[in-house]
Amino acid sequence: MATVSLQTCKLELPRTIINRIHIIFHFLAILSLLYYRVSHIFGNDGTVPVFVWGLMAIAEIMFTFIWILMQAFRWRPVARTVFPENLPADGELPGVDVFICTADPTKEPTVEVMNTVLSAMALDYPSDRLSVYLSDDGGAASTLYAIKEACLFAESWLPFCREYDVKTRCPEAFFSKLGDDERVLRSDEFKAEEAKLKSAYEVFKVNVEKAALEDSVVHDRSAYIEVIHDDKSKDRENDKKHKMPLLVYVSREKRPTRPHRFKAGALNALLRVSGIMSNAPYILVLDCDMYCNDPASARQSMCFHLDPQMSRDLSYVQYPQIFYNVSDNDIYDGQARAAYKTKYQGMDGQRGTVCAGTGYYLNKKALYCSPYQEEKILQESEKQFGSSTEFIASLKGSNKDNSGKMKNLSEAVMKEAEALACCDYEKDTQWGKEIGYSYDCLLESTFTGYRLHNRGWRSVYLYPKRPCFLGCTTIDMKDALVQLIKWSSGLLQVGLSKFSPMTYGLSNTTMLQSLCYGYFTFMPLFSVPCLLYGIISPLCFLTGIPLFPKVSSPWFAAFAGVYTSSLIQHLYEVLSSGGSIRTWWNEQRIFMIKSVTALLFGSLDVLMKWLGMTKASFRLTNKAVDQEKLEKYMKGKFDFSGAKMFMIPLTLLVILNTVCFLGGMRRLMTKHNWEEMFGQAFLCSFNLVLSLPILQGLIPKRFK
Repeated sequence: MATVSLQTCKLELPRTIINRIHIIFHFLAILSLLYYRVSHIFGNDGTVPVFVWGLMAIAEIMFTFIWILMQAFRWRPVARTVFPENLPADGELPGVDVFICTADPTKEPTVEVMNTVLSAMALDYPSDRLSVYLSDDGGAASTLYAIKEACLFAESWLPFCREYDVKTRCPEAFFSKLGDDERVLRSDEFKAEEAKLKSAYEVFKVNVEKAALEDSVVHDRSAYIEVIHDDKSKDRENDKKHKMPLLVYVSREKRPTRPHRFKAGALNALLRVSGIMSNAPYILVLDCDMYCNDPASARQSMCFHLDPQMSRDLSYVQYPQIFYNVSDNDIYDGQARAAYKTKYQGMDGQRGTVCAGTGYYLNKKALYCSPYQEEKILQESEKQFGSSTEFIASLKGSNKDNSGKMKNLSEAVMKEAEALACCDYEKDTQWGKEIGYSYDCLLESTFTGYRLHNRGWRSVYLYPKRPCFLGCTTIDMKDALVQLIKWSSGLLQVGLSKFSPMTYGLSNTTMLQSLCYGYFTFMPLFSVPCLLYGIISPLCFLTGIPLFPKVSSPWFAAFAGVYTSSLIQHLYEVLSSGGSIRTWWNEQRIFMIKSVTALLFGSLDVLMKWLGMTKASFRLTNKAVDQEKLEKYMKGKFDFSGAKMFMIPLTLLVILNTVCFLGGMRRLMTKHNWEEMFGQAFLCSFNLVLSLPILQGLIPKRFK
């Protein structure tokens, strides 16, 4: 009897062939360029100081290193398809625990958090096998009040979604323009129900927003856990339309004198608490502003987790982060096209992509042991997992009844759950080291995913036609740079540590997968050659010192070939992934800006931590919408307000390039040495064109 297919993986052959041909051509051009630079270091007739020539050589070697790492993404891109209709019956599906983390109601609007909670509760998955946990690291009373209000609204919202097969199950999105398609050609009965629900939702929003205004974060508190909804307490066993998943509020203990471990600590606390309350074998991790846009995501992920050909060593299924507030003219590259439409698919062809931190379904066992070694989970349990007998029983599955469902949540279980969420529970255990989410890096999910791959686990990347998760991207320069500084600092620390993909990774994973991780961890160093090129080349242009071969020299073709090849390759990737010429231009511009600002500051942050001048800190991105900033973003206007400190190096570079370009062009007009200086003149002018938004920002408003 033929087995039913749950998923397929297809190599993107045309793209692969084009990529590999380009790699060969580009690499030959790079070798020629480097040969010229090294062979002429002492043989340039003394026109260029050896020190200056050497710095240019260092910059080009660093560019080459980063480029080599990047080619691992392009070697074998794949695309995946799923067939959820071939899954087993609902009664045979495994349980899923949804983890949602929030930390500060002032920066993460409570209404937005509750929309994420409601969308997770409304997933198209058996309610008795779905549980939703909200971790409130702010300990705000308004968040607890809001989740109770959300639960009351869900009693009407979930049946409505199921009755009319609504796809957009986030209320805010459904009642906005994003949900317009859902209301086309609907019955009068549907419209009447919708109007009633919209009115109830507006009341819900007003109540939650009012409560949030009068509340604040509590930094010193005991653990508190409350079951907001448990269907076992209601007589609805046969009413599938009205059944709701388990909903739990978790506020772990927080003390100023105890390590808090930020989001990694919150996720590990949720792992333990959920272990004794619902104990699902799989978890869905969501940022508080990343709502479920397609209720079928859980079933889609099970097409991989339940596939006998890959289930034994599959750790997680990663979905892309798609953003609903990206403008047509995406000046900050908020959609992160290069990552989600190019790099992740390429990395998926190398045993799995990086863990993005949200929108992934993970096998809990992967956080506890290596694949094919489940029996080791129970060896030295107390030393590894802590002293809770209830939690250790959950690892064996002995806290479930004969039907595979959890036992009733008694008062003793709730007391044990609060103990599991206390600061001291992890003392003298392997939590954050070998067990759970890692504490070795502030980018907890990315680093944990990297460690899972090193242990032999694999992952897959699914990019469905309908986005399964939608979130809100940054809409101003400050938030974009702060976020990138956090990422680049954390990743570079990994690259320079004992866990470096260039040493630790190569011994435990495939070479190409290690190169992919190497790109992410060493990318912040790209700021160094960018600075060298951005300073040395214009200064030499101003003083008439040639750094590149004459246009008539055969060696000039190597330099021109590398630069042109890079631009064309980028353009091909943009157009082949659904972008436009404007997308290509915006990405060129913002990449240059970020390279000498956020990547530079991220690298300096690592240096300062290494020197003991700063300590690790978690920077929470502001997710509250500023209407003025939103209007500027939608009009394609750069907003540098609040980012002046970050923009200092870029501003200085722009001024330097402007002065050097004007002075250099004046020299060219008199000396007529175009052949020698053409390369530098072109680079300087191209950089100035890319820098137009900064030049405009330097002009006082009264002169505009």
